[in-house]
Amino acid sequence: MIDWQRNPDYAAGQAGAAFASLDAVFELQGERVTIDPESEVIRLRCDGILYYVKRYTIGRRKLARRWFGLRDIFGPQRAVKEWRNLQRFHAWGLPTATLVAWGQERQGGRFVRAALVTEELRDTVDLSKLYYDADPRLRDARWVAAVSTQVAACTRAMHAHGFVHNDLKWRNLLVTNGETPQLYLIDCPNGGFWMQPFLGYRIVKDLACLDKVAKCALSRTQRLRFYLDYAGRSRLTAADKRKIRKILDFFAGRE
Repeated sequence: MIDWQRNPDYAAGQAGAAFASLDAVFELQGERVTIDPESEVIRLRCDGILYYVKRYTIGRRKLARRWFGLRDIFGPQRAVKEWRNLQRFHAWGLPTATLVAWGQERQGGRFVRAALVTEELRDTVDLSKLYYDADPRLRDARWVAAVSTQVAACTRAMHAHGFVHNDLKWRNLLVTNGETPQLYLIDCPNGGFWMQPFLGYRIVKDLACLDKVAKCALSRTQRLRFYLDYAGRSRLTAADKRKIRKILDFFAGRE
């Protein structure tokens, strides 16, 4: 059985034809961006707009990683989690890529393949590239503050829902070019809801992932300002200080 859905805003023109069905999406040819044993990402242009197409299959995963077949029945697929998380971000008012088409095929209850299509976020760059390129914007206090405030607000909103990104790294944060940067969250196939006490650990992990590059790129004052914005406070409490110690120690001995 194939369950395929499309954003009605993209039902016409070349995009409408290209993303009309799961079969059509798997026949598309484009520039390959990434590939691994169970998925690939290509990009192609339709009507002057660039789209990213992620296609997932059972692929060459080892049986142990597939729980000897049980994962294909019971385990949530990465593709399904990714489009559901994009939908959650939109519902929560968090800026992210526009979902154009999505769906999967299952046979006898088992996963066969899936795909999702998103529209390009134009004129953007991920934060990790800015760091590795030694971009001068990271030395502009106003620019950093504008981005940091947005990252803090998005992270706080996710965590307030009991949701953690699970891969909240600089490479998954896009910002627009220009004097007034707009932040976007991308690539969240591993995000999900957790309950305490596991939620607290996962929240610390999210914040530690952000700080992994921040401690190299930003000043201590800027990092503290981010945490205060995230916590919604003007000064640290004793509980905040304990959490910050956990954040700073999270990757100790693993780097």
